[in-house]
Amino acid sequence: MTNAQAIHPVILSGGAGTRLWPVSRHLKPKQFQPIASPVSLLAETIERLNDPRFLSPTVVCSEDHRFLVAEEFRAANKPAAAIILEPEPRNTAPAIAAAAFHLSRSQPDVLLAVFPSDHVIGDLASFYKAIDSATKAALSGQLVTFGITPNRPNTGYGYIQEGPAFADIARVHTVRRFVEKPDLQTATAYLQEGSYTWNSGMFMFRACDFLQELKILAPEIYEHSRLATDQMIEENGFLKLDATAFAGAPSTSMDYAVMEKTHRAVVVAADFGWNDVGSWASLHEIGTPDQQGNVTTGDVVLYQAKNSYVRSDKQLIAAVGIENLVVVATDDAVLVAPLDRDQDVRGAVEVLKQQGRAEAIAHSRVFRPWGSYQNLLVDSDYLVKEIIVNAGAKLSLQYHNHRAEHWVVVEGRARVTNGEKNFDLTVDQSTYIPVGVTHRLENQGTTPLRMMEVQVGPVISEEDIVRVEDDFGRT
Repeated sequence: MTNAQAIHPVILSGGAGTRLWPVSRHLKPKQFQPIASPVSLLAETIERLNDPRFLSPTVVCSEDHRFLVAEEFRAANKPAAAIILEPEPRNTAPAIAAAAFHLSRSQPDVLLAVFPSDHVIGDLASFYKAIDSATKAALSGQLVTFGITPNRPNTGYGYIQEGPAFADIARVHTVRRFVEKPDLQTATAYLQEGSYTWNSGMFMFRACDFLQELKILAPEIYEHSRLATDQMIEENGFLKLDATAFAGAPSTSMDYAVMEKTHRAVVVAADFGWNDVGSWASLHEIGTPDQQGNVTTGDVVLYQAKNSYVRSDKQLIAAVGIENLVVVATDDAVLVAPLDRDQDVRGAVEVLKQQGRAEAIAHSRVFRPWGSYQNLLVDSDYLVKEIIVNAGAKLSLQYHNHRAEHWVVVEGRARVTNGEKNFDLTVDQSTYIPVGVTHRLENQGTTPLRMMEVQVGPVISEEDIVRVEDDFGRT
């Protein structure tokens, strides 16, 4: 493949994944979770783009998730070409437009392939064949979408009706029309008719072709995305879109803004083991069932259970006599729902938000650019916390106005700044940080540092942090 045909992947990582609560939450949604395998969905996406067809990916994500994205690439030992930060979510069309404007600065006809970060693809050989067909169509000036050959009448997906074959390219057809999510009778008719595919939300095109169509079909998105990219700034290795300009872009999907209106749309019909992992039922579909149709993950014991999805991320689940249920347990929440109503999980999450419940937003383990922490015991004037610091990472140089802290190392070696003193602590060693004393915790080793922290004081809050110096630009 020549350099002119090299594909620049764009990974969209802005989804919230609320239908997969309680595993997926706002501060660490499903793309960063090991939902369908031992690694995260984003890690799976990065790995399948590790192919000579592709250059290093550009990622579009929210500012809240920038360090999670960077850590996924670091863990995969793969470089990201750029991580573009959305100041607020504006749906897929503005996100794709921002990436296209950025990547076309040096090469207007750059070839882009757009992939969500949270899909499962089981057959990589078929995936790459579909990519090759899409490349030929995109280089001829078409806007390509990928349609998945349906194997059942699914009412949770949009559909694409194929038109005539396009330019004798294998599996490529013109698009006759896009169809909203149908009812069961209509979906069954589509399956029998044979010219309909599921809309996967993946695309390929040259930037110049896409932007030309966007300017005509969705001029507001074009103009505001262009301004947001022109005024984009680099900060700590990330590219921040201009907030004011980007907020002016209508929040619209790629399909609504362009694909349903353009005369240049073609579809690659493919069957590569695709699943958008949009609900717990989808995990039941792609899992390996037992003889009673149950799919389980984690520490689960079932007795006389049928056709259920049961998952535990920590504690034992023992389920008796259940049928057609979803049961998902994390360390701080449990979900129970009928298998055919798992789409309504997002409604429960909205209720939690209305009640101000932290479980709607964050996990009990909170992730930071340097590692993570988990509150183990909380009261009005004390808190016990487990802290994990990644190899080579350090917290900000900081002090507290209201609390003192006791640190005990239980694994690894800590480099400690405590006022004017700098020293190391190893397993079973400790130090005391008085109120108002500047301090810092570092892990200069090659393995994670694990320590216990006890906070004591009249105000126990993450707001009681005054940062003096920070590697991540936080204030």
